[in-house]
Amino acid sequence: MGELVHISKFKVYKEPGKGKVKQAYLEGFPKPIRMGVHGGIKKFYGVEPEEDLPATLDHVVAGVAG
Repeated sequence: MGELVHISKFKVYKEPGKGKVKQAYLEGFPKPIRMGVHGGIKKFYGVEPEEDLPATLDHVVAGVAG
């Protein structure tokens, strides 16, 4: 088996009263990553958020594509 080089440690919290909005904290970085819904995702869930934010799926796709 190969050598382990990194483990990402996240804590994710739902913002109270904000519907699908979440804050993810990555160990070692003080500012949260805000995630929510937009476009077809908000249509799928039938919600209209106060602000459009990248979805968790967007972050996954960006990470894999990067």
